[in-house]
Amino acid sequence: MPVSVYDDPPILVCADLQVEYLTEGRRHVILDGDAAGARCLELLTLWRTNLWPVMHLKRIAQAAWFNPASKLTDWIAELKPRPGEMTFEHPLPSAYSSSRFADYTANIRNLRCVLLGFSLDETILATVVDGFHRSHRYQLVSDAVACRHPGSGDPTTYRGSVVNVIGNFATVRPSAEFIKTSGAIAV
Repeated sequence: MPVSVYDDPPILVCADLQVEYLTEGRRHVILDGDAAGARCLELLTLWRTNLWPVMHLKRIAQAAWFNPASKLTDWIAELKPRPGEMTFEHPLPSAYSSSRFADYTANIRNLRCVLLGFSLDETILATVVDGFHRSHRYQLVSDAVACRHPGSGDPTTYRGSVVNVIGNFATVRPSAEFIKTSGAIAV
């Protein structure tokens, strides 16, 4: 079913673009963070240039390995929110664990979101599944997401498996499709 050109553009949801995920030696460091971060920046720039809505998620878990007082939970400098962009802090993996996020999304008719960022196997997966059960439509940008290295096994296989699971609850598309259709976003 095509979306009307009169519909609002989808909201770009930037998940957990925090310094913590790029710091070597950390338990949940993301190995392909630079490549995914560059793609995130490209799409974030596209959304900002077109003045489309942008939302940022920030994990503030209380676990010892994710200290909210630490500078490691700060935004990555070039990807940090700008004035006018929405920000939501979530204590559990799903963004819906933020009551502000849940309230905001509940009040948008026909919510459509494009999701990118870090914590693919936690925040992104949990948010997409939660959103699916609330009839919210998500699209995952397959080359603008990254996850931590699994405890054992091949990281590429692990990432691919997580993306495949998310594909059961959201549409999975490469960034090139969003960039190519940026004149008339098709969701």
